[in-house]
Amino acid sequence: MRPLSPRRAVRGFTAVELMIVVVIVAILTAMAGPWMGQMVRTQRLRTASFDVLASLQLARSEAIKRNLSVTMAPVGADWSTGWTITDPNGHVLKRQNAIDTTSITGPATVVFNGTGRLNAAVAAFSLVSDVGAGQGVKHRCVTVDLSGRAVSKEAAC
Repeated sequence: MRPLSPRRAVRGFTAVELMIVVVIVAILTAMAGPWMGQMVRTQRLRTASFDVLASLQLARSEAIKRNLSVTMAPVGADWSTGWTITDPNGHVLKRQNAIDTTSITGPATVVFNGTGRLNAAVAAFSLVSDVGAGQGVKHRCVTVDLSGRAVSKEAAC
């Protein structure tokens, strides 16, 4: 066996090669940064609409299960500060915390009767969020029809 020469024994990256890779990664990160922020803000809006939708479905299923009216009402006057789901005896079934990144407007309360239907007219929740990066605002609409079925869509109400 022939011994390896000192030059061939050491393998790896040179400092120049490493710096080229670092510069390429930095350029790609700088290009992707603003779009990543927009994606995060859009996902926060979707998450907020899912929270409203899930709470409406929970309130409806609890009304059917208990055969009682179940009320979903905002904490304070604004849905963005959170909401509670309560039964007629005042027991809190769910408490939702405030959603800081999204503006939510909706009816004063949503009441499901024991059959899972709404006690009043159709309820609609409008969710609005600024997605930034020159893209303006995005809207989502969560509506509940008289039968109690909740639907979320990406559009203004």
